[in-house]
Amino acid sequence: MVAISKVLSSVRGTTFRCCLIVIIALTSRAGAQGAGSFPTSISKSGSQFRIARLKYAGGSDWYNDPSSEPNLLRFIRENTNIDVAPEYFWVDLGSDDIFNYPFLFVTGHGNVEFSATEAKRLRAYCDAGGFLYIDDDYGLDKPIRREMKKVFPEQEFQELPFSHGIYHSHFDFPHGLPKTHEHDGKQPQGFGLFSNGRLSVFYTYETNPSDGWADPDVHNDPEQKRQEAMRIGTNIVVWALGH
Repeated sequence: MVAISKVLSSVRGTTFRCCLIVIIALTSRAGAQGAGSFPTSISKSGSQFRIARLKYAGGSDWYNDPSSEPNLLRFIRENTNIDVAPEYFWVDLGSDDIFNYPFLFVTGHGNVEFSATEAKRLRAYCDAGGFLYIDDDYGLDKPIRREMKKVFPEQEFQELPFSHGIYHSHFDFPHGLPKTHEHDGKQPQGFGLFSNGRLSVFYTYETNPSDGWADPDVHNDPEQKRQEAMRIGTNIVVWALGH
């Protein structure tokens, strides 16, 4: 009986150790995935081009003016041969679903916060070939610069010269960005961040073209301003899809 008891004890001990090893392995794998194991390519969601609005934490109105993207996409469909889905889509930065969209759009008026994992995910998205367009809707400048530093700690935003292709990819803007909204009355500026030499983040400041994409009665912009905004938006998309 003593011998049998020892055998059973040994079996139970072995089984427990095996279960413990499996649990540790699974936990380590999940931890590794959460810490930065992200997709390495962009898989388009559907055959038509979509813009996905990026949902982020921090309290800012990331969701404002939902008519903007559908209106821009309808303009793109009328003025290019790009097959688009003129609908409003959004995706959470906390999800790998961002890798299903080649073009992400960020806007808002206030605070932005990226967790460490979200910053790594966004960097992986850019390095995988994704394109991020950020438009300061007034009040976004300081927080977005702070948070994008988490994504590209080795870079500062670089102002793009007027000769850059993004200003000439479809419509010609020889003097750079058009001035859609006054904000602080400064000259509009376009800044970039780069992944392996490719412009993967474009940030527009002191202009706010995405407000010009919204329905006419939202901001009551003159039609000329709206047309300029639509054209520069088209340029941004054309450039992103071609590079």
